[in-house]
Amino acid sequence: MPVAFRSLARGHRAALFAAVVSVAAPLPALAAASPAEIASAFAPQGVVSLSSSASIEVTKDLLSITFSTTREGLDAASVQAQLKQALDAALAEAKKAARPGQLDVQTGNFSLSPRYTNKGVVSGWQGSTELIVEGRDMQAIGQLSGRITTLTINRVGYGMSRELREKSEGEVTAQAIARYRAKAADYAKQFGYAGYAIREVNVASNEQSPMPRPMLMQARAAAAPAPEDALAVEPGKGTVTVSVNGTVQMTK
Repeated sequence: MPVAFRSLARGHRAALFAAVVSVAAPLPALAAASPAEIASAFAPQGVVSLSSSASIEVTKDLLSITFSTTREGLDAASVQAQLKQALDAALAEAKKAARPGQLDVQTGNFSLSPRYTNKGVVSGWQGSTELIVEGRDMQAIGQLSGRITTLTINRVGYGMSRELREKSEGEVTAQAIARYRAKAADYAKQFGYAGYAIREVNVASNEQSPMPRPMLMQARAAAAPAPEDALAVEPGKGTVTVSVNGTVQMTK
C-alpha cells in the first residue's frame, strides 16, 4: 500500500475515533439523569399549547315528525294488511304536500312479531309501522299532521339543515381562529418573543341543543289529531361551537 494512502487512512481513523469519543462523552451524564431531565434535554424550546373557541346561537330550521301506529290480531296476514292500509293512507296524504328539501316523506320501521302464552304457544300477532315527515317548511308539516288520521304522532324533533349548519360553522370558525391567533401573538409577546409560527392545529365543531321535553311529546302522541288539527311548531334555538387547539413555536 502506498505511504500516502496509509497516512490518509490513519487520518480518517483518528477523525472517526474523535467523533465517537465526542458523542459518547455525554452518555454517562445522561445515564445518571432522570427520565424527566432526559425528556427536557431533547424537548423543543419555546413551544406553547393553546386552545380557543367561539359559539353562535341560531334558530333551528328543520322539523321532523315521526307518525306511527300499532295493530294486533290472531292472524299475521290480517295484522300486516291493517298496518299496510294505515300506512298507505298516510303516505298518500303526505305525498300531496311533498316538496324536496321543504317537506320530505319516507317510511320508517315496519315490524311484525308473534305473541306467546305462558306455555310458549303463539296466541296472536302484533305489529307497528312508521312514517317520517321532515323538512324546512315547518308550517306545512304542522298542517299536514292534522290531515294524517290513520297514524298518530310518536316523536317530534327539531334540528339544523346542512345549509344552516355549514353557514353557521363558517362564521364561527373565523372567530375561533382569530381568537387563537390573537392569543398566540399575546403569549409570544409576554414571553419576550417577536412572533410565532403555527406547528400544528386542529379545528372541531359541534352542535348543542336544549334538553327535549318528553312529557309534552308523549301527551301529543297519546291522541290522534282531528282533521285539520295542525300541530303547533316552535323550533327553539341551538348552539354551534367551533374549537381550535394546537401548538405554536414562538420565534425571536
